[in-house]
Amino acid sequence: MNKGELVDAIAEKVSVSKKNIEMIVTVALESIVDAVAEGDRVTLVGFGSFEPRERQEREGRNPRTGEKMMISATRVPAFSAGKQFKEKVVE
Repeated sequence: MNKGELVDAIAEKVSVSKKNIEMIVTVALESIVDAVAEGDRVTLVGFGSFEPRERQEREGRNPRTGEKMMISATRVPAFSAGKQFKEKVVE
């Protein structure tokens, strides 16, 4: 499902224009991205949590040459599914 399909699915369930739903979805996603980029954790109860995680420096290999190299430490976004989300997927 892509963003357009999500907007269509929401539009079928509520009586709001697709244009307004698209704006709401866009703003919601931008808000989550901005919060995580600032180092905050965003928790949507029943759905999951978005948070930044630190990756330590580690050794890797150049795929072309097979030569060992160091991969720098970095901060990456992470998502952890909530209990209700996990249970729904397992069904």
